[in-house]
Amino acid sequence: MRLYIIALQFLTIIPLPFTVRCEERDLGRSMTFFPAVGLTLGLLLMGMNFLLTPLFPRSVTDLLLLALLAGLTGALHLDGLADVFDGLAARGGRERFLDVMKDSRCGPVGAAALAFFLLLKYEALLAVPDQQKWGALLLFPLLGRYAQVQCTVKATRARNDGLGSTFIGGAGTLQLLAALAMTVGLSVFLFGVNGLWLCGGTSLLTWLLRRWAHRRLGGICGDIIGFTCELTETAALLLMVALYRQGSFG
Repeated sequence: MRLYIIALQFLTIIPLPFTVRCEERDLGRSMTFFPAVGLTLGLLLMGMNFLLTPLFPRSVTDLLLLALLAGLTGALHLDGLADVFDGLAARGGRERFLDVMKDSRCGPVGAAALAFFLLLKYEALLAVPDQQKWGALLLFPLLGRYAQVQCTVKATRARNDGLGSTFIGGAGTLQLLAALAMTVGLSVFLFGVNGLWLCGGTSLLTWLLRRWAHRRLGGICGDIIGFTCELTETAALLLMVALYRQGSFG
């Protein structure tokens, strides 16, 4: 439970009436519970969806749900998304890329990427059929947090400072396997065989992003982890819509 609270405190801004002891090595170990935090976020989204649906049309409700998700996470991963795209737009090599990502300011390319991916995520959520929406709300935040674990475990550090480096140093195979077991189990519970397609598709995307980061930057940093989470969430919703349009959900 202590490691779950540590993961919850790191990944969200949800206020808690108590604090827990946290040593440096606990950050990496807490990645076991990243999918559980994703599920917690999904439950909050599902509850808010229950409250908003009688009051607003689907389009307004879904927009408010994504705003809630961004608020609950303190826009932490959206910041990583913008930083990575600013780095991609910068001229220069690895060091220039890392310096641009470390800059707290958001450039025009990062702002455009934020707008595009938020709109894409919104349209994808809106396209999820009503009968599958509750499962989608539970699963897409969970898949995004599992992607962070997959991206981090056994990765090379792109830089030696920052929280990303701390997580890389503390997370190991045990954390990955435990997170994977929870992710696959809940995916299958929610979507049956289609849950395996969702896990497989998003895991492939994470593997590709991780491999690209190692080639381009020599490893993984915090911004890459957040960037991976955002792209995975969006990809999960797009895959759900694609599976539905192919008749996989009946």
